Amino acid sequence: MPVRFVAPGQLPGQGGAVRAKICGLRSAGDVAAVAEAGAAYAGFVFFPKSPRNLSIDEAAALAIEAPVGLAKVALVVDASDDLLDAITAHVPLDMIQLHGAESPGRVADVRARYGLPVMKAIGIAEASDLEGLAQYEAVADQILVDAKPPKNADLPGGNGLAFDWRLLQGRQWRRPWMLAGGLTPKNVAEAVRLTGARQVDVSSGVEASPGCKDPALIAAFTAALAHTGAPKL
Repeated sequence: MPVRFVAPGQLPGQGGAVRAKICGLRSAGDVAAVAEAGAAYAGFVFFPKSPRNLSIDEAAALAIEAPVGLAKVALVVDASDDLLDAITAHVPLDMIQLHGAESPGRVADVRARYGLPVMKAIGIAEASDLEGLAQYEAVADQILVDAKPPKNADLPGGNGLAFDWRLLQGRQWRRPWMLAGGLTPKNVAEAVRLTGARQVDVSSGVEASPGCKDPALIAAFTAALAHTGAPKL
């Protein structure tokens, strides 16, 4: 399957509102809150170590009831073909998010096997971590730039950690990309201002406790994006 190249004028969110992805939804109430807040993406986690983990049946029920226009994303971590076969067979999805140590070759294989757009998450802690982005931009439909987890961390994301957003200033992107890592209603506008991100991802930053989404924080997060305007670099 050929990579879907996207012209600069067609990048998600470019020239308009910043798009939000709310990840780690676990209930019908979560999905309703995300849709009401105007988020563009809803993320379902398939990773047993996460407090946001769902069974395939649970995710299927939520995805089926999600309103039209809300993109449904499956987050997996170094998933086998067997797991991805089961998820894609039962859960109506719009995108697969690879959030592990998947190689560029594995990204390409997943895209070819399932015929869905693939977003690859890349952990960033320092400038040298950006060097590997280009090889993933060549094979993924979107890139998610997240804070690199601490050594021996149980979770590859959703840890509430941020990185130095200034590392992304002025970067030329070949793919639509999304900013993640430590974002909250209080800091997301500044993160957008510093990076020029037109898409952002949040999980723990809109939770009352790990795995428990707070509708008020979700609404505050998307409201903060409504006032970001054009990026100032």
